[in-house]
Amino acid sequence: MAMVSIAISFLVMILAVSISSGFRRELRRGISGISGDVQIVPADLDFTGEESPLPRHPSYEGLVDSLAEVETIVPTVYRAGIIRSGENIHGVLFKGTPDGPDSLGARVPSRLADILGISVGDELPAYFVGERVKVRKFTVREIYPSILSGDDNLVVFTGLSDMQRLNGWSEEEVSALEVILSEGNSSPTAINAATQDIGFGIMFRTPEDESIPVARSSVNRYPQIFSWLDLIDFNVMIILILMTIVAGFNMISGLLILLFRNISTIGTLKSLGMTDRNISEVFLRASAVVVLKGMLIGNAVALLFCFIQGKTHFIPLNPENYFLSYVPVSVNVPWIIAADVISFIVIMLLLLIPCLFVSRVDPAKTVRAQ
Repeated sequence: MAMVSIAISFLVMILAVSISSGFRRELRRGISGISGDVQIVPADLDFTGEESPLPRHPSYEGLVDSLAEVETIVPTVYRAGIIRSGENIHGVLFKGTPDGPDSLGARVPSRLADILGISVGDELPAYFVGERVKVRKFTVREIYPSILSGDDNLVVFTGLSDMQRLNGWSEEEVSALEVILSEGNSSPTAINAATQDIGFGIMFRTPEDESIPVARSSVNRYPQIFSWLDLIDFNVMIILILMTIVAGFNMISGLLILLFRNISTIGTLKSLGMTDRNISEVFLRASAVVVLKGMLIGNAVALLFCFIQGKTHFIPLNPENYFLSYVPVSVNVPWIIAADVISFIVIMLLLLIPCLFVSRVDPAKTVRAQ
């Protein structure tokens, strides 16, 4: 029973760590795809129309790219527009990227596809209001899962050149430069620190005759998502603490039962000259074997679940509440090892409490009773 309890506790702990890592990875990818981790935009922040383009290769590009935390810089063109499908119309934000669909192709969020009732292969007329109304007829090439809820976060991806031609810009003019950070810099603290470094670099490298753009963090743009992730991490920490305590006290119960059943053996060993410490070590070794077996079983079952869930997504979620349509999992090996090691150490320390019972055993009484 103690081994089963340990296995269940470690199963819950590993699943909590993996699911938390999965949410952070998937939501970060979604945010990075929509706006980048750090966005370099014109100072007036009006970059969704035909005005205020930025150079595609500014003077500060080399400095930003040289920062250790920066993985890549993506030029983008934004343009607010209205799309129509039958009698349905909806305002959206078009985003042109170098890796976008082919000419006049579009990647549409699933939420927008549901609203307008469109599918892959359908035509998507779009209207852009400026000095004059411009019309483009896109074709839906792909429907991607919506990460951000709300009708104000609907982004339609297109090719960069399509949006540049729409705005009448050259190949060297873009709306914004989006900085993608490396995998190890996904925390809000790391993103804000990178934003400050990039902002200072832009300030000192931009010529005096040019308008200085600003760097803004995805943490400030989507604070609700990062606050939600922090809440998940807090809940995971509580789960780890509770499961460690539960496993520890179950092992204490098991060890006490083992000690009570072997009182006469303990008395005999004491009468033969073994010290309390040596006797306690014997029982602690036996308990450590039980803990390790339970830990290995719990880890194996958790990793098997993560593998199956990662391949099939058989456990769904309501995206309105959880941003994703399935339970995400990510096997974060360092975190799992840390959880295993720390929990094992804490459990073994808790097992020192019942070992105090050994010192209270009187060999004269136990041997005589036997």
